[in-house]
Amino acid sequence: MTTSAIHPPTTTAPTPRWARFIQPTIALFARIPDSLIALIGRFSIAAVFWKSGQTKIEGLAIDLVDGAFTLGIPRLSESALTLFQDEYQLPLVPPGLAAPLAAFAEHIFPILILLGLATRFSALALLGMTLVIQTFVYPGAYPTHGVWAAVLLYLIAKGPGVLSIDHGIAYHYRSA
Repeated sequence: MTTSAIHPPTTTAPTPRWARFIQPTIALFARIPDSLIALIGRFSIAAVFWKSGQTKIEGLAIDLVDGAFTLGIPRLSESALTLFQDEYQLPLVPPGLAAPLAAFAEHIFPILILLGLATRFSALALLGMTLVIQTFVYPGAYPTHGVWAAVLLYLIAKGPGVLSIDHGIAYHYRSA
């Protein structure tokens, strides 16, 4: 048997013009820094939960995008308690406890995530909250909750990026 019978000559078809742009475009996309993705994710997911938390309290209003800024001592709004009594109806947790815990969590964890401090643990807490919301409160909102979960899982897996307090702490202890 001849070599040409075992390995027939290969001919390659010319690469289409449009295909020549795919690899460089993919290579360009691959250069998007993880820290940029994390920063945008941190800001976005923090805003979602912060805005939700703001609907549950009175006396303190901070919305940098809308320009709302009212300093005061925050207190749970009556409407928040009513939501937990009538609409949310979580199992195992009484509304009088669930409402203030949710309001607290929706303020503290977004601040920590935005600062990039205890980011992975804060994202884990908000992921747990997302799963509770999805399971018991709004099961039909899975597209929205899926996006939240994806951002939170990214932050849990990859961390907050270089523009964060967590990164500064890690850098300090690595170099010490």
